[in-house]
Amino acid sequence: MLKSRTLSVSIDFIPARVYDYVSNPENLPEWAKSLALSVRKTESGWKVGTPQGPVSFRFAVKNTFGVLDHCITPLRGPEVLVPMRVVSNNYGSEVLLTLFQNPGVTDAEFAKDAKLVGQDLERLKNILEKVPAAALSLNKA
Repeated sequence: MLKSRTLSVSIDFIPARVYDYVSNPENLPEWAKSLALSVRKTESGWKVGTPQGPVSFRFAVKNTFGVLDHCITPLRGPEVLVPMRVVSNNYGSEVLLTLFQNPGVTDAEFAKDAKLVGQDLERLKNILEKVPAAALSLNKA
């Protein structure tokens, strides 16, 4: 089994709206800065510019359960599954994301990745709690 770490953030925003915002890949560069420098839709799906180079990106099929699992496929190497959820916390939300320490990733690299993801989740919280909902780019699909 791989070493794992689940990070979470509490967001004072209703789960359905958190899900709609996060599930729109065009929003990735706004909140997931450790992953997405840019994003564009292609005929075959979404391409994301990352600090390590371009990757293909896809979310789980739209659903009512808050599942935001996504797959990241680099040009070389295996596809990476990132489990992610939005769950209700009274009138707000909990966003949970699990990282796995893949073979060849050192403990220091894993800790650095976890820190960056934690910063991304805090950025997501700040965006959703401070911006009027009408101004957000929500997923219309």
